[in-house]
Amino acid sequence: MLATIGDVKDKSFDYIVCGGGTAGLTLAARLSEDPDTTVLVLEAGAANFDDMAILRPASYGSHFGNAAYAWDHNTIKQKLTGDNAHMWARGKGLGGSSGINFLCWIKPPAEDIDDIERLGNPGWNWNNFEKYIQRTEGFVPPTEDFKLRKGLKLDASKMGTEGPLKIAYPATIEDAEQKVEETLINAGLSAAARPMNGQPHGTYFAPLTYDPKTHTRSYAATAFYLPNQDRPNLTVLVNAHVNRVVPASATGPKFVAESVEFKHEDQTYVVRAKKEVVLSTGALKSPQILELSGIGNPNLLRRIGVTTKVDLPGVGTNVQEHMIVGVSFELRDDVKFDTLDLLGDPEVAAKHLELHSTGEGLFTTGIIGFSFANLGEVTPRASEIIKAAEDKIMKNANSYPPGLLEQYKISLERLKNGVGCEFISFPGLNSRPNPPEKGKRYISFYVAMNHAFSRGTIHATSKDPSVDPEFDPRYFDEEVDLQVWVEMVKFCRNLRNISPLKEMTTKEHNPGPDVQTDEQIVDWIKQVMSTTWHTASSCSMLPKANGGVVDPQLKVYGTENLRVVDLSVLPLHIAAHPQAAVYAIAEQGADIIKGKFQL
Repeated sequence: MLATIGDVKDKSFDYIVCGGGTAGLTLAARLSEDPDTTVLVLEAGAANFDDMAILRPASYGSHFGNAAYAWDHNTIKQKLTGDNAHMWARGKGLGGSSGINFLCWIKPPAEDIDDIERLGNPGWNWNNFEKYIQRTEGFVPPTEDFKLRKGLKLDASKMGTEGPLKIAYPATIEDAEQKVEETLINAGLSAAARPMNGQPHGTYFAPLTYDPKTHTRSYAATAFYLPNQDRPNLTVLVNAHVNRVVPASATGPKFVAESVEFKHEDQTYVVRAKKEVVLSTGALKSPQILELSGIGNPNLLRRIGVTTKVDLPGVGTNVQEHMIVGVSFELRDDVKFDTLDLLGDPEVAAKHLELHSTGEGLFTTGIIGFSFANLGEVTPRASEIIKAAEDKIMKNANSYPPGLLEQYKISLERLKNGVGCEFISFPGLNSRPNPPEKGKRYISFYVAMNHAFSRGTIHATSKDPSVDPEFDPRYFDEEVDLQVWVEMVKFCRNLRNISPLKEMTTKEHNPGPDVQTDEQIVDWIKQVMSTTWHTASSCSMLPKANGGVVDPQLKVYGTENLRVVDLSVLPLHIAAHPQAAVYAIAEQGADIIKGKFQL
């Protein structure tokens, strides 16, 4: 049962988990498995249980500022102007962004996870990732008949089937999706060997966080909170906005997290932690809470009037993001493909809402077509781009912040051999700037940059916790990012010249015929690009001397009992939608905190 303020006020708990999102609820559920351990979760948003706007699949983007949906969201302003001055949306409510994401269950390349260990973090490797993610996974394999009819070749031999998070293929997969996959193979990509087992190189159909019995979203609230809500040692308070972590008054060599200050219904409260405080507020908010607690760069803290308790300049730096643009083609009128464009007609939308309750229709579909390629498969200019990047990095080697050169060397390896070039098929128009034409249907491709070299920052601009931090993505600080992206867009546009997509489409809708030269593609990208809402690395798990914020035990440097457990600790971004990685971080983090983790 959800707590009231009376259940929390003037109380103390063994562990206080700040943030009831994907990582926070997973962590709290695992810690409270011990009935003698008390756990409090403070979540800034509401519960939103049984909200079909959240539970209904294929409702992409509907939660971002749409008043018709009850899901609240947190927005962070970017330091951008013009067409790119958009807002950053995040899940604010129990379950966090696992309740508003696109349901994609994507696992990263094994090498990307092993790179975390290479950067100075023993035990953070693929073998442990696979072990811990299996605890979360409740994969429901498709029937042999369904696999045969839909061309599913997924090797799920190492996927967990007993975990609380339901993972399955959606009930409806259009035959046209298989033709799209065939086009990508004809374009030179291969079928991915074992995408759920660390080998996503190629093209494949991915499962979703989808409950096949109810045809609804499975997410952290349904997987980790609701089954455990009656535990007497698990207390969850919603609408509780964490302000800062309060240290013990006694001075000592380390910051001792004694309590957490939070706001609930316009009143400020302080709750005491007997053992530890854990920040699981996400890559956008965790660095702000650290800074408001006096942990960060003293120069920045001085500017906002916060006394420095721990000198830790890595807080809010090394920020990395995935980025997307959409390329769309108009479908021929005689092509059989029910796309999401049809929902633009209110009568058709109402019909599919009714069909959903029977396990049919567009609200039982999903984004399933994923392709991960290396640069050499995308463009003949790969060697030229890589050489230019190498030359620039070596030239500027002495000017980079501590530890960044080490990351860049790994990033160069990835540029040569990794699979950071991602193409996602989307059944409908999802691109700019040209709007849809009435009565037309489209197939779109997200062109996604996953292994960016550019680094951003996230910092508090006021000691007032209600003032959002400033997020500066610095998207194109490194020219190589833009060069790679341009070549990816060119590869994607050429798909329309390859069968069977060639016979399915009539014309390119976006970018459109006015965008031809590389310079015009660059201008178009800068006009229409978007974050993928996968921000990471603002509290990086790295050696302190290399800009690290947490150690391999996820403990904040200079503190005795304060940890960060969310995507902000990832030191180098991965070629994957990070939902699975966040669950794995939380699962491993829980074992570390409980003293059960072994190298």
